[in-house]
Amino acid sequence: MAFYTEFSLQDLKKKFQLTEETQSLFATVEKVVPSPWLQQTLAIGLSEHLLTEKERSERILSPILFEIRERNHRQFSIYSGFYLNVNHLDEPKHELKGDCDFILAAQPMKKYTLEVPIFCLLEAEDDAIRYGLSDCVAQMLGAKILNQQQGNSVETIYGCVTTGEVWQFLKLEKDTIVVDDKCYYINQVEDILGVLQQIVNFHIGTRP
Repeated sequence: MAFYTEFSLQDLKKKFQLTEETQSLFATVEKVVPSPWLQQTLAIGLSEHLLTEKERSERILSPILFEIRERNHRQFSIYSGFYLNVNHLDEPKHELKGDCDFILAAQPMKKYTLEVPIFCLLEAEDDAIRYGLSDCVAQMLGAKILNQQQGNSVETIYGCVTTGEVWQFLKLEKDTIVVDDKCYYINQVEDILGVLQQIVNFHIGTRP
């Protein structure tokens, strides 16, 4: 039994027979112009020195996620700080558990129980993206296993590790971890929104 934070990327690859690739996840990104509300919210949030993860979460991450949710007519739910505890189907001893910074679920109505997780977003500690990759992959595995246990036909889970200012996306498809070879930056938030919209389109199939 282990918490998401206890795994290294090498541990995950060995225990769950995963392969790792680095490539471009999004060949083209259609920019999404942020609403005046998001522009003002980010301008206010970024004008201050954000000292804690909680501050970054409240002033940068949550507004961006709510922006993309509103653009898609609330067709998915946002879970923050959700405790996700699952057992690997083939190896019950490989329990994955812990708090997840943000999970997007393909369910319009938010419930007390998580259903159909499609995206995991992890806030990197100490502004270190690469150290958050293993934690994010572990959470993506947890989301994948939960979908399997619930009989959901979701084969691909997306993820992201972010400092708030730098965003790096990932994909878990079958037994392959794909790390995007490109990072996105908050001063080009229209690109970040564009990537998030592609992920929503992939799983929900709707356009705003």
